[in-house]
Formats: sequence, C-alpha cells, structure tokens
Amino acid sequence: MKHFLFALLCMLATGIVQAEKADADKPTKVEADQMAYDDAKQITTFTGNVVMTRGTMTMHAGKVVVSQDPAGYQYATLLAPSGGLATFRQKRDGGQNLWVEGQAERIEYDGKAELVKLFTRAKIRRLEGGKPLDEIEGDFISYDSRAEFFSVNTTPSGENKQGKGRITAVIQPRTETKDK
Repeated sequence: MKHFLFALLCMLATGIVQAEKADADKPTKVEADQMAYDDAKQITTFTGNVVMTRGTMTMHAGKVVVSQDPAGYQYATLLAPSGGLATFRQKRDGGQNLWVEGQAERIEYDGKAELVKLFTRAKIRRLEGGKPLDEIEGDFISYDSRAEFFSVNTTPSGENKQGKGRITAVIQPRTETKDK
C-alpha cells in the first residue's frame, strides 16, 4: 500500500508544481516592520508582518532571513508569526489561472535550485482559479518547481519514521471539458 500511495503521489506531482518560469528573473521586493542588514555576511533579516514578493510568488511570515551568494542567488528562511503559519503562493505555468500555495511553521526557499521546503504543519494546495484541485499535508514537504517533483514525509527532519505521524493527500477527480 505504501508503494501504491507513493506512485500515486508521484503521478499527481507531475502536474502540480511547475512554477512560473519568468519569476526566476524578477527582483525580490520585501515589506516589513523592521530590517537589519549585515553587508559582510550578505544577510538581511526582516521582522514584523513580512511580505516578500518575487514575480508571481508572494510569501508572508513573521520573520524572514535572506542571504545571497556571490553569484547573486537568494536564499530565504521564513518563520511563522507567533501562533500562525508562514505562507507562499505562486502562479504555475500551463494555464491562465493556475496556482500553488503552501503553508508551514518554517519555509526555506532556495532561489538557485528553485526549491521550497516546508517544515512542521506543512500543507501544499494546487488551485485552478480559486478552486482547490489537490491538497497534500505532512510535517515536511519538499517541492522542486524545476523538476516538477515534491515529496512529503512524516517528520520535520524530512525522514519517514514509523509511528511519527501520517501524510494526507486529497486528490480531486478530473473532469474534461467537452466542446459543445
């Protein structure tokens, strides 16, 4: 049964996660209540109702730490506000109104690999318009928008451990539009 569920999730992932390709070339805009910048380490810390936008991707958090490597790639760690969750939402390629959104207590974004990792109380939803198509929940979700692949595990460390929780997947039936 475990192998069947994994295969089902892999098939589901094929169409679930491709982010808008144009986002990679967009500047990052951040709004926050406070900012601290360390030029020597190339680390910027934003605190208080942080909103980070890059192209069609929008992220919300209580605190965001952004670093940049010498090649200019950005890496961000989003931490949830007290009692809440950090969130992201991004347009997907392939249609007019296709979106992916996620939430977790901590989100790590790797701008070079275009990889998003969600830790603790993690959830990703695929949307068409405002309608949810599929939802995946677990304590750790890794989503690679380039490879169109994600994985869900039962612990925030990214491992599956027997008896440490379960993942949940809600997969909506697909209907084809018929020309009339």
